[in-house]
Amino acid sequence: MAAVPAYGFSDQDKADIRRFLGYPPQGTGVVIFPEQWVFPSYLALEARLNNLLAAEAQTVMTYLGQLRTIEAAIPGTADNLDTDSASVWVHNKSELRDRMNLYRTWRLELCATLGMTPGPHLQPSSGGMRCVI
Repeated sequence: MAAVPAYGFSDQDKADIRRFLGYPPQGTGVVIFPEQWVFPSYLALEARLNNLLAAEAQTVMTYLGQLRTIEAAIPGTADNLDTDSASVWVHNKSELRDRMNLYRTWRLELCATLGMTPGPHLQPSSGGMRCVI
């Protein structure tokens, strides 16, 4: 007998999951400029989120908690931009980069946990321009 999905994510959880995976907001679902990845990716993600077992969903919720904490700490790095050292305290000049790398790593781990390809906002930039017609 197959296990029955037993967990429902809130709308906020789903919005955060999409964002952490690198996908743009889903909005109402109306696509003005469709891209080839939009429908298959969103459909696969929504199906996955709506059918996780409770234990699997708890793992995702653990990732969400960590990602929300890491993300909230990033803006705080601006507090020390004006100080290199004070007494024995020395500013970590790579703090922002280190926090962003940690944030990206956790986001990629969430993608792997859900079996999803990172979205376009998490993909390395090609450095070029893109025109949608």
